[in-house]
Amino acid sequence: MARLLSAFALLLIVIGVVWFLPPGATLIVSELLLIAAFFEYSDLVKPNETRFSKVLGITAALGVCAVCAMAPSMLPVMLMTVTIGITTVQLSRQSVKRVLVSTAVYIFGVLYLALPIGLMVSLRFDNEPQILFLLLLTVFASDTAQYYGGRQFGRRSLAKTISPNKTIEGAIFGIIAGIMVMWFLGDSWLSQLSPGFLILFGATIACLGIAGDLFESALKRGAEVKDSSQLIPGHGGVLDRLDGLLFAAPVYYTVVFFAR
Repeated sequence: MARLLSAFALLLIVIGVVWFLPPGATLIVSELLLIAAFFEYSDLVKPNETRFSKVLGITAALGVCAVCAMAPSMLPVMLMTVTIGITTVQLSRQSVKRVLVSTAVYIFGVLYLALPIGLMVSLRFDNEPQILFLLLLTVFASDTAQYYGGRQFGRRSLAKTISPNKTIEGAIFGIIAGIMVMWFLGDSWLSQLSPGFLILFGATIACLGIAGDLFESALKRGAEVKDSSQLIPGHGGVLDRLDGLLFAAPVYYTVVFFAR
């Protein structure tokens, strides 16, 4: 019940922010989610015995997200600045043996979290709200179908060593749900794409969502935790809710960009 109530509340918030408020509101909410996600990410990398400054990581991530959303042409400059800045700071903080690992953890966190979130906000700035909403609905519907389809019909493990509860049957339900959402809604909201492409596109987004979910599960297993946090009742943390979108958003953004 807690899972359903939380999901309903999150859906209302997403609809209100993305559909009814100006793009700036989407950026503000996304930056807040990014802060929470980066806190959770930093907790997952602690077992690597890396000295991790949350302030440094979050500052870099917020900057990349904002530039990606509002001035994407400046993104290469921002990424270069962040990389040089983090590397310089790490030279003064880490031992020689830990510099490479520590710097990689910071930069990966920025790319893993800030870049896809920034791309999603950019979709809202550059398009009508339904374009971003279609991505969110496709991934969320796929995730929900995986969960309930897997619980009801799941028999064969999808990735036993990473996430024992995920099943092949659940993944199939998730892919079908992704295809249905993209096909039906995309016919109106992405009308420049053919029905056949929309079907393939929906399957691809769903598969990327599954891959993103499994990757985050691998991070949690490495940190020996069940959820990234307990912030959202029945769902875990912010990172647990965003994991599929983090892999799907860049591909979705690319297709929308070239389909204009």
